[in-house]
Amino acid sequence: MIKASDFGSDFSWGLAVAAAQIEGAADTYGKGPSIWDTFSKRSGKIKKGHHTGMTCDFYHRYKEDIAMVKALGFSVFRFSISWSRVLPLGSGMVNREGLRFYHEVIDTCLKNGLVPYITLYHWDLPEALEEEGGWTTYAVNHAFNEFVTLCGKEYGDKVKNWIVLNEPFGFTSLGYMLGIHAPGKTGLSNFFSAVHHTAIAQADGGKILRAEVPQAYIGTTYSCSEIIPYTQSEADLRAAKHVDCLVNRLFIEPALGMGYPGTDWEVMEKFAIQHSTWRHTERLTFDFDFIGLQNYFPITIKYNAFVPVVQAWEVKAKSRKKPHTAMGWEVNADSFYNIIKQFAAYPGVRKLMITENGAAYIDKLQDGQIHDQERINYFEAYLTALLKAKREGLNISGYMAWTLMDNFEWAEGFNARFGLVHTDFKTQQRTIKDSGYWFQDFLKH
Repeated sequence: MIKASDFGSDFSWGLAVAAAQIEGAADTYGKGPSIWDTFSKRSGKIKKGHHTGMTCDFYHRYKEDIAMVKALGFSVFRFSISWSRVLPLGSGMVNREGLRFYHEVIDTCLKNGLVPYITLYHWDLPEALEEEGGWTTYAVNHAFNEFVTLCGKEYGDKVKNWIVLNEPFGFTSLGYMLGIHAPGKTGLSNFFSAVHHTAIAQADGGKILRAEVPQAYIGTTYSCSEIIPYTQSEADLRAAKHVDCLVNRLFIEPALGMGYPGTDWEVMEKFAIQHSTWRHTERLTFDFDFIGLQNYFPITIKYNAFVPVVQAWEVKAKSRKKPHTAMGWEVNADSFYNIIKQFAAYPGVRKLMITENGAAYIDKLQDGQIHDQERINYFEAYLTALLKAKREGLNISGYMAWTLMDNFEWAEGFNARFGLVHTDFKTQQRTIKDSGYWFQDFLKH
């Protein structure tokens, strides 16, 4: 049985949350609408019509929620700043009430002995900026730089640990190509424009924090998945390579000064060439102190000529009779180990941190307790794989579980439950699950 002390005394253990998913108070206290506030109110976009209006009401309950993080034994609390709460229009007018709220959150963390990690952008772009084109326009970069500068100046004396972007491939692909996440745009032209402006933002954000925050420890996070070809056929291998280029390489390689990946794929080669001048390469590069990896599942890929551009299709875990979560995501700890090794192999990566990892299951309520043994099994397997990677000498500095409590899980609404704590969305009652108590015990040893 593994224990926390196996990872070393300097290893950080944390819980991660995001503003749009937990805060609520979506249109009060001076906050402007975000793209998720707008998107979640559109009919049919979110399961069961759930929206960001209240979610977990963290805005009013942050003190008890942060105390719960401490009670469970964690030492790090990762949260995000809602851009439209501090800059309701995305730039210009500052909402002092919003700034005050995050000072309170930070101070509560410090009073509880928790190290705050701030994520600057966790998917909730101000709606006012989206109405001007959002991530598809260069104007968003000017506004983002203003936002980062404001946060660095306002909180930099208290907070030294910063994450610039959360999962850039996630929000550009789901929000600007496939249209299933906010803001609901589709098409390759929107996607590639959003990719480029986002890649600029991740580097600009790091440079601004370096200038504004003394002793800042700066990272950014990437969703990542081991890409596994369904067969060893040439077609499946090529399709898997295309998907890996998008899912795993698209944002980290420009940050490392390598430019956009364009190997053996005409579509990406064209995009890479368009943005390959020395000015582009320099603008896109930043030497991050750490890279955050967010892994939940591998992706098995089969060639499919009918899928536009990428010509690849995911073969779901259920159809392959593989263990999977309530969301159909394959449970595969060996794959978690493999993707950590893949990112660690980049010479420019100084240090890795697992900034999200977790699983959604259908929890069982019995005698007022929440039994989620499947989630406990998941964490045991994935942490064992992480320890294996660390013992092999990989520079991994910490692990953050997703997430503190059941929340607004984007297009899934309140249906997908990832929390160590159960949320009753009608009463806002919090109930620690068996997995929460498991972590509490794990972190004691």
